[in-house]
Amino acid sequence: MLQLTDLGSPGQTWTSWWVEREGLTEAPAREVSRSLYRRLDRSLGDNDAERRILRAYAERYVRLGNDIPALLPQVYLHYDPYTRAHHAPVPPRCPASGWTSSCSYRSEIRIVIECDGRQHYADETGRADAQRYAEMVAEDRELRLRGYEVYRFGGAELTESPATDRQLTSFFNRLAERYST
Repeated sequence: MLQLTDLGSPGQTWTSWWVEREGLTEAPAREVSRSLYRRLDRSLGDNDAERRILRAYAERYVRLGNDIPALLPQVYLHYDPYTRAHHAPVPPRCPASGWTSSCSYRSEIRIVIECDGRQHYADETGRADAQRYAEMVAEDRELRLRGYEVYRFGGAELTESPATDRQLTSFFNRLAERYST
């Protein structure tokens, strides 16, 4: 999925983004939300930790209504598909990316939520890789210097449990409180 427009102010909501993108102006809100959730869920493949973040945010959406900011999973930050010919054949993700989701509470607030799996700190055999970790933290700094707020979750924090559900609910509540939404 490509987001080609500016998020604008006060930020774009999930449904407004999806209605515009898919041309669903006549569809009932419930149908729009289900369509969007199914598409976002498919983008996650078999990563259950990432799916828990999406599910927690979707539950918030159901509880609070469709005027919450859009949370878009699997975002390629700083990727321009129209200049792809000048880059590698596969679009480069930020080295920090495992799950990169993008959320904008207001146009001046850009948030990245990361789900850091083993690929962030270990090589293909599972052994600690100091160079890989250094690249990740360097990219984290770069994102912050470019104006993004970065919130990280370790994959091991996101196991299937009521405690994880409470942690994610609390996180999204506190994030919304911080930005008064």
